[in-house]
Amino acid sequence: MKFSHSFKVSAEDIDEQNHVNNVSYVRWIQDVAVAHWENAANSDYRAEFTWIIVRHEIDYKKQAFEAEEITATTWVDGWRGFSCERFTEISRGEELLVKSKAIWCMINKETHKPARISEDLKNCFRSKAD
Repeated sequence: MKFSHSFKVSAEDIDEQNHVNNVSYVRWIQDVAVAHWENAANSDYRAEFTWIIVRHEIDYKKQAFEAEEITATTWVDGWRGFSCERFTEISRGEELLVKSKAIWCMINKETHKPARISEDLKNCFRSKAD
């Protein structure tokens, strides 16, 4: 299921070209992914596992500016053993600003090694929404 969160663009997100800096988009993609994980996974999963990005693609479609209301929406699909595909869209109203696809690998916090994603954990992402 999809998970969204909205926020306003701050002055710190603006670059020398007077629009949102690309680094801010990357941070927002990370932030919504973490919020989705915290919303979908129970405390036991969150205590045992964390995630790393092993591949990231971002398409920048339109610019955003200070004080605009932005929504970041993310969802997970393409489950494979230790990894999954996470998709994110950042929009201003109906306008798509950025779309992203990332491959995330689940890591055991104790061993720091990849951990196989269980069906139960996959179901957490399939059944919960914001």
